[in-house]
Amino acid sequence: MVDLPEDVREMAKTPERAPRPTGERPFRPRGEGYGGPSRGGDRDRGPGAGGRRGGPGGFDAAGGRRHPRRRRRLFGGGKVCQLCVRKIKHVDYKDVELLRFFIAPTGKILPRRLSGACSRHQRAVTSAIKRARIIALLPYRAI
Repeated sequence: MVDLPEDVREMAKTPERAPRPTGERPFRPRGEGYGGPSRGGDRDRGPGAGGRRGGPGGFDAAGGRRHPRRRRRLFGGGKVCQLCVRKIKHVDYKDVELLRFFIAPTGKILPRRLSGACSRHQRAVTSAIKRARIIALLPYRAI
C-alpha cells in the first residue's frame, strides 16, 4: 500500500456533517437502520418496536400512535341519514341526482358506513340504484 502524505489523508476523510435544524430526520447512511441493506423490515429494531415482527404495531415509544388513521366523511358533520333529515319516505329510481350521492366515482354503491344512511334507507337506495341501472339511467360501472 502506498503511504500518503498527511494532508491528502485528511482530504480523503469524510467531512463531519453540520447539525441539522430541529424537526428534520438525522442523517443515516444508506444500508443502516430499519432492516439493514437487505429487505426484512424490523429485524434490528429490538423487542416491542412495532411493525410486522416486533411487539405492538403502530405505536411509538411513548405509547402514542405513530401514524394516526385519517377518515373522511362524505356527508360533512356527523353520521346522520340524509334521507331521514330530508324526510324522504320513498326513494324513487328516477331521481338520479339523489342516487348519484350514494354511488362512488367507480360506479359502485357506497356502503352504509360511508354513506351514513340508516339501514332502511340504504336498502331502498340500493334497490333504486339497481332499478335505475336496468333502464340505463345510471351506469353499472364507470370507466
